[in-house]
Amino acid sequence: MKKTQIRNSLLLLLTATIWGVAFVAQSVGMDYVGGFTFNFTRNIIGGLVLIPCIVLLRKWKMQSGEEMADFAVQKKDRPISWLPVSRNELIGGICCGLALCAASNFQQFGIAHTTVGKAGFITALYVVIVPILGLFFKKRVSIVVCFSVALSVVGLYLLCMTDSSFKLAFGDTLVLICALLFSIHIMVIDHFSPKGDGVVISCIQFFVAGLVSGILMLIFENPTIAAILAAWMPILYAGVLSSGVAYTLQIVGQKDMNPTIASLIMCLESVVSALAGWLLLNQALSARELAGCALMFAAIVLAQIWGN
Repeated sequence: MKKTQIRNSLLLLLTATIWGVAFVAQSVGMDYVGGFTFNFTRNIIGGLVLIPCIVLLRKWKMQSGEEMADFAVQKKDRPISWLPVSRNELIGGICCGLALCAASNFQQFGIAHTTVGKAGFITALYVVIVPILGLFFKKRVSIVVCFSVALSVVGLYLLCMTDSSFKLAFGDTLVLICALLFSIHIMVIDHFSPKGDGVVISCIQFFVAGLVSGILMLIFENPTIAAILAAWMPILYAGVLSSGVAYTLQIVGQKDMNPTIASLIMCLESVVSALAGWLLLNQALSARELAGCALMFAAIVLAQIWGN
């Protein structure tokens, strides 16, 4: 394995850890503010955190003479001459931001109606969904992936339908939709990350996701400064670490990585979320739910290791 691949794998592992703990922050945050308000503040904070990072990184690259040719090419590719981003970075950031906004809002409202551990494992289904969506781009799906899908459905039944019915709970349904949307987000990142600066794309996506969430916040919620300040700790964790740091690590770490392998590493957030929910919120899973988690995790590993 190349040094770059090892470094990117470690970055994605750190991303998964930060995201796993973020499920706790998102759950606690909903005790103080609405879902759109939470995502508006966290995404705007995430975007603001990255601005000085972009300035410092570019200054360092210019001084060291690194990537001068790429910078010159990007300058010609700017949609507006005075914008400090290329056309691909702007389009990529907008597309990623819209996908992130949809996925994160479904997840946020879903977490309010289910446990942190269950939300983490259902969200991790994006690892199985990614290769399935590849069918629409004429990519083959192996028999192992088909078996993994069936296995994940059984695991989902054990995890979510605890009353032996065939009806998904409201919160679980929202998080399941979120898993589909995060699959789309991963594929969009895979398309745009090689075409520009990953940190710039990440910064743009946060401001786009924050702006759209802010509009929805003003329409559907009644945010107050007092409520936002009361939720300062989970909002800062989600904004600075989960958004500003982790999503950027995802974009940087996915560069030159197989998206299937990348999603396998990031799915470890489900394990971290279950541990964090148990340790920090006393949200223990029953034996049936743990069996469902085990089957879903087995499906995820099978789909990524032997499903190509």
